[in-house]
Amino acid sequence: MHDSAPPSLFRIAGLPYFIIAFVARLPFAMMVVGVLTVVVSARGSLSLGGLTSAAVGLGTACFGPLLGAAADRFGQRAVLVVLAVANATALVGFTLVVYGTAADAFVLLAAFGIGATAPQVAPMSRSRLVTIIVDRMPEPTRQRTISGTMAYESAADETVFVFGPFLVGVLASVIAPWAPLAIAAVLIVIFVGAFGLHPSARAVSKHRNADGSAPSAVSELFRPQLLIVLIGTLGVGMFFGTMLTALTSFMADRGAAEQAGVLYGVMGVGSAILALGVAWLPPRFSMRARWLVFAGILLSGTLLLPFVDSPVSMMVALGIMGAGIGPTLVTQYSFGAARSPLGRSATVMTMLGSAIVVGQSLGAALTGQIAESVGTSSALVLPIIAAAVAFAAGIVNWRLSAIRVRRLD
Repeated sequence: MHDSAPPSLFRIAGLPYFIIAFVARLPFAMMVVGVLTVVVSARGSLSLGGLTSAAVGLGTACFGPLLGAAADRFGQRAVLVVLAVANATALVGFTLVVYGTAADAFVLLAAFGIGATAPQVAPMSRSRLVTIIVDRMPEPTRQRTISGTMAYESAADETVFVFGPFLVGVLASVIAPWAPLAIAAVLIVIFVGAFGLHPSARAVSKHRNADGSAPSAVSELFRPQLLIVLIGTLGVGMFFGTMLTALTSFMADRGAAEQAGVLYGVMGVGSAILALGVAWLPPRFSMRARWLVFAGILLSGTLLLPFVDSPVSMMVALGIMGAGIGPTLVTQYSFGAARSPLGRSATVMTMLGSAIVVGQSLGAALTGQIAESVGTSSALVLPIIAAAVAFAAGIVNWRLSAIRVRRLD
């Protein structure tokens, strides 16, 4: 047995794991758009719809890292099973509140509850797989396997975040505006429940103490090397929020707002494909260099936005951005995995995931206000600023990597 080749991550985790983990993250991708759709339909207010979507993001941002810390402390199984029930209940409760006579404040509170109980499937999947790699795979193959795993996870995220809003649109138009949230609730109970009960949920880092506590101090979560990754992912989240909202405004000016999702999909598909390709990049192309190169491609794509004058030229710009955004995100998550304090990988992954959600919510809200009050041309400047944040964080990370984390390069 010892003479045979080491088992691959795919063989250790098993095919059912990847299927369950993929479908389990779909409801999260449906929530923000689903909430917006049902509020606009039931209450007839676009501004309330936008605020409600932001409330979902705020709930996730406030509670996401705490849920990650709870998963690190008590194990993913207990946390995920409770969240599956709580989040499905929150979605049903929100739908009843929206269609009822409750004041708008209660609608926002119910939306916050959806975000606060949202199962952090993507970050917990990353944490679970990294724990398996570190604990059960030989050291020479670990870094490349982690890079490949982050590539797959980011591609899976990109895919569901393109497919999720599309599915919401289909279900809302074919059945009813409340249907996406009802179906998301069913998917959560079945697939998040299955994700929580999967045998891999027992994979607890061997670095944990006997009582489940981490050997590393909480203060290690606030080291500059980790905070700069957090700022970088915040920039990526801001890009997602500003770009989709500015694109919707751009297409609305041409009387085709509903086609914004299709154009956005051009970027999403390219981004997912290139994110997967990161796993095959040569080790000589260091992680800190990848962050700068791909964030630079993203920034260069956004610099075309002030000159875009048609859907075709917009597609070209989005294609360039897609070539940069996916690999940038993969690299940031790889840095997050490598710099996680001992026994705190789920906490770090949920921090990064929450940074993306916060950036997305803030970016969308700000861009919507500017597009409505000043115009689309001003709104199209905001994705440039967001991409510049991600690129600037890459420059700082280059310096911090040189000082501290040479083993990654």
